[in-house]
Amino acid sequence: MLSGAAALQKIILQGEGNRVIAVRGAQGVTMEKVVLKANKRDITGKHVKAMRRAGQLPAVIYGRHVQPIAISLEAHTASLALAKLTSSSLVTLDVDGTEFTAIVREKQRNYIKGVFTHIDFLALDLTEKIRTKVRLTYVGVSPAVKDYSAVLVHRLDALEVECLPADLPERITVDISSLKEIGNSIHVREIVVPNAERILVLDDGDEIAIIATLVIVKEEAAEVAAAAVVPEAEAVTPDISVERGKKEEEAAPKK
Repeated sequence: MLSGAAALQKIILQGEGNRVIAVRGAQGVTMEKVVLKANKRDITGKHVKAMRRAGQLPAVIYGRHVQPIAISLEAHTASLALAKLTSSSLVTLDVDGTEFTAIVREKQRNYIKGVFTHIDFLALDLTEKIRTKVRLTYVGVSPAVKDYSAVLVHRLDALEVECLPADLPERITVDISSLKEIGNSIHVREIVVPNAERILVLDDGDEIAIIATLVIVKEEAAEVAAAAVVPEAEAVTPDISVERGKKEEEAAPKK
């Protein structure tokens, strides 16, 4: 095994022409390089439905230096790989022998059937910086929740960043163990971004990403509301009884 920055361990998982390569660097940081096999397609419009029934997933590749290319993917294996990708995950598309490095820009779904119906890929130039959102993953245990029954309010689920595609993290981990008391929060400037010297965070540093709050439930509110209804019902009932009594007296024959 090689050592140093050049030491890489690659595990290739193949299926239907698609590959998932787990790359482990010298510091033990594991990244997945997903390679999807695709073919150019001429089928468009209403005929795409028949292609989906045949087990193909329609998609398109576009970018600053790439004219839109309509492609098709093997639906089952592509869907398994795509389900694990974030908005900042790099994917390599092998289109009839030509490779494109891209990120998933949009996933269209049929929520009833639970399947993808169309995918938009944004082709990238590895020498040009891009702007995109990177998902925030909150980990750890907050003492504020454990000891004071606090409720964590997530105000941000992603950070917008600018960097080269090769430096783009799939996700950014945020440790919430620093939230020890009610009112504690984590600001954008406090989030540890990997490769921070090569990644520019575009969000306001003073913006709150997550905060520990206390939700007060006033049980007496329901009791007060119920008590307010009872007198109203009691006030209506006597009036009805009196009215009926008068009508009965008026209707009774005189002796």
